[in-house]
Parts: sequence; C-alpha cells; structure tokens
Amino acid sequence: MVIAAPGSHSGWGFHGRAELLNGRLAMLGFGIGLVVEVLSGQGILQQLGLGALLHQG
Repeated sequence: MVIAAPGSHSGWGFHGRAELLNGRLAMLGFGIGLVVEVLSGQGILQQLGLGALLHQG
C-alpha cells in the first residue's frame, strides 16, 4: 500500500481527492442500482442472470 506524501501530485497512492471521487462514484452506483431494481422489479442477481443462486435452500 502506498500513501502519497502530503502535497504530492504524482497520481499514485491515497489522495483525498481520489477517496472523495471513489466515494461519490460508489454512492452514484448504489443509487442507480436501486432505481433500476425498482423499475425492473428484479434484484441485482436476477438482472445478472444469477437468480438461481437465491433459490438454493
């Protein structure tokens, strides 16, 4: 694991801006997943064709 030095603009390591972008993209993906689930009536596993995994037990 590489932690970037404070003030470093190398593009490698953990930067505050990279972590903010990652968090924002994760929230966006989660929100889109919820909207698609509501509109389609299917969970993510059914949408991916893995619905059989839910009915094994």
